[in-house]
Amino acid sequence: MIDRYTRSEMANIWSLQSQYQAWLDVEIAVTGGLVREGEKHPELANERPTASELDAIKENAKFDVKEIAAIEETTRHDMVAFTRNVSQSLGTERKWIHYGLTSTDVVDTAQGLRLQAANKIIKADLIRYRDALAKLALKYKDTVMMGRTHGVHAEPTTFGLVIARYYQAAVRDIERFENASTVVETGKLSGSVGTFANISPEVETDAMTILGLTPQPIGSQVLPRDLHAEYVSTLALIGTTLEELAVEIRGLQRSEIHEVEEGFAGGQKGSSSMPHKRNPIGSENIVGLSRVLRGYAVTAFENVPLWHERDISHSSAERIILPDATATLDYMVHRLTGIVENLQVFPETMQKNMTRTYGLIYSQRLMYALMDDANWSREQAYDAVQPLTAISWDQQVQFRTLVDQDEAITAVLTKTQIDDAFDYHWHLRHVDDVFKRIGLI
Repeated sequence: MIDRYTRSEMANIWSLQSQYQAWLDVEIAVTGGLVREGEKHPELANERPTASELDAIKENAKFDVKEIAAIEETTRHDMVAFTRNVSQSLGTERKWIHYGLTSTDVVDTAQGLRLQAANKIIKADLIRYRDALAKLALKYKDTVMMGRTHGVHAEPTTFGLVIARYYQAAVRDIERFENASTVVETGKLSGSVGTFANISPEVETDAMTILGLTPQPIGSQVLPRDLHAEYVSTLALIGTTLEELAVEIRGLQRSEIHEVEEGFAGGQKGSSSMPHKRNPIGSENIVGLSRVLRGYAVTAFENVPLWHERDISHSSAERIILPDATATLDYMVHRLTGIVENLQVFPETMQKNMTRTYGLIYSQRLMYALMDDANWSREQAYDAVQPLTAISWDQQVQFRTLVDQDEAITAVLTKTQIDDAFDYHWHLRHVDDVFKRIGLI
């Protein structure tokens, strides 16, 4: 993570302080599970911590990030350094810190806690983003603009419909994020090779209940990494849907089109050399970061195949990609939401741009008028209309003028029928129906 693309709330989750706090939370929860096991099974009471020992750990256990780092200089093992530092703050109850556990029991479960905290932030981000899109789509529901396919004028649509597509993508993003986030809000306390040799499944269940996580049904020394691959790939997919809107904004902000523009703050500069520039830097930022997220997804997939019950080839990579992926998506959603909320929209330019292709956007409607009103075959109608479109485009002549001069067409269609074929309102008659289908009206 770099500060430029990391918001403070997410940075706090992935700080060393928060890491060790999550580790301590897991250690205390496991001790709580051991206490409950002793209470449920009196024959084990002498081999389990007492409630008073648990209270002492809760009250007194503490750690110091700098001291852990100093201890790790000798141990070369961060978990050993952590447990030794925590034990220094305790009395005889220290024996129960890390009792029956292997390092990854704590690390993986604590990671589930931190991902859970990150997920709450991202979920709130996505909801705000969805709602901003809904507001924009409704505001411009009936604002006509040029629909483009292959970057070329196609037929009329509305800016509200364009934004509504991204609104629905945000709805899907929330649903897929809820599913993927649930998958990684999990943990395991099954020991060195996943056999529960020193901690019973009952203790794991109780500890996970205390932590608010779901125990993983089976693992090795680590949680299955396909869980994290699914999660990071979902983050990357969400980032890609954000990129889709960012690309749309960039395209519509081009000088030749200029139908929308990112908000430009007072004092903001668009270029170090050209004072006139107002560039879509926010949207371009989203595009670039989306590429980074997709790269993290590749790493997450490569983390899945580990040797036997565990190796640590995934560990170093995850220390980078999980904080970075969550922080990056948080930043992206937050920034794009701001762009949407402050987007400048130019309806007059949208209507003006519709005239740039000489009325050719009504060619299909005219073809259908010939088919429906004049009872021409599709082939006959197409072959009558297409040559006129070619002349219109090549000679930069209004398509309607050529139609009015074509005796074959005017012989079978009235002026009113031709007027109707050149009326953009025809294309917008189902806009409300679409908005109803996606729950916006």
